[in-house]
Amino acid sequence: MGTAGYAWRRVILALAVLAAMGFLGRGLLGPSAVAQAPGPAPGGPTVPVTVAKADRRDVAVWLRGLGTVQPLNSVVVRARVDGTLMRVPVTEGQLVELGTPLAVIDTRPYQAALDQAVAKKAQDEAQLANARLDLQRYASLARQDYASRQQVDTQTAMVNQFIAALKGDDAAIEVAQLNLSFCYITAPFAGRVGLRLVDPGNLVHATDTGGILTLNQVRPITLVFTLPQKDLQPIVQEMAKGQLEVAAWSGDDATELAHGVLLTPDNGIDVTTGTIKLKASFANPDDKLWPGQFVEARLKLRTESQVVTVPSRAVQHSPSGLYIYLVKPDSTVQRQPVEVEDRGDIMVVTKGLDAGQEVVLDGQSRLENGTRVAATAAPASPPSQAGG
Repeated sequence: MGTAGYAWRRVILALAVLAAMGFLGRGLLGPSAVAQAPGPAPGGPTVPVTVAKADRRDVAVWLRGLGTVQPLNSVVVRARVDGTLMRVPVTEGQLVELGTPLAVIDTRPYQAALDQAVAKKAQDEAQLANARLDLQRYASLARQDYASRQQVDTQTAMVNQFIAALKGDDAAIEVAQLNLSFCYITAPFAGRVGLRLVDPGNLVHATDTGGILTLNQVRPITLVFTLPQKDLQPIVQEMAKGQLEVAAWSGDDATELAHGVLLTPDNGIDVTTGTIKLKASFANPDDKLWPGQFVEARLKLRTESQVVTVPSRAVQHSPSGLYIYLVKPDSTVQRQPVEVEDRGDIMVVTKGLDAGQEVVLDGQSRLENGTRVAATAAPASPPSQAGG
């Protein structure tokens, strides 16, 4: 046998050794080890997600804008006559009613002026009475040709002069009485007294610009806020149907302060900002609104009936538009384009979704079409707050 035969025998021997080793390996491991070898998981890994069902509900349409609380009426209490400020019979921060005394100025100079005017009138009345008696005498003598016609005319003029003087006296008395009344300053409306600017004992003048104190009407109170000009026409249309509700919220958007009603929009649009001012009124019985306070105003435009809604975090953004992930019965997800209208914490779905369908709320970053999910229902959301 030659060299080729020898090589052939070596190949056959090597194959036999390999076959024996394979048989030995199967015997040592056993059939169960082969059966339990891991294989690829069908459908890929399972992703945990939080889900919720789209539902139908009535949704209020709220328009939001920043605003400032303003008193319904505000006045700086100033002196209308010169004199010494004698008393301020109210305390700072006090709520007062219409007609409550706020300040008293020294009345003595003005009482004296009134007394003087009254005395002057009494003097002129006495002179008028005497002049009329003289006129009667001259008229009687003139009929008997014992007095001239000129004397009668002169006495008639004297009577008329005293009558005119009495009219001037009446005017002087009225002025004196008015000045005297100005010494007692009363509240022109019910409101809250501000900090005192002048203490009793100081001299005040009608020309002073600072005033004695301020008075703000806070029950009711108003709120002036702004909205984009595009909202004006819908607001006007809804106002024609009835009164619109306005809610005032704290600046941090955490606390509802008060409910009121819309009074009116302004009579012009701000050309520099493209916004319109609106004024609302609030009863403010608990003083939660304070003049100068910044708040968020929420105007309830209308209520949409039985629309399809989902929580806002279910809606995702992409270059091609908005979409959500639907959970199918086989626990896989499908990417679904949608059209929505933002209502704050919820979205109104106008196209692409029906009530009752299950959507993914959290965990979307690991999803794509066909991904298998392990769904956990989201906790029930609390009732939506007014103005939400």
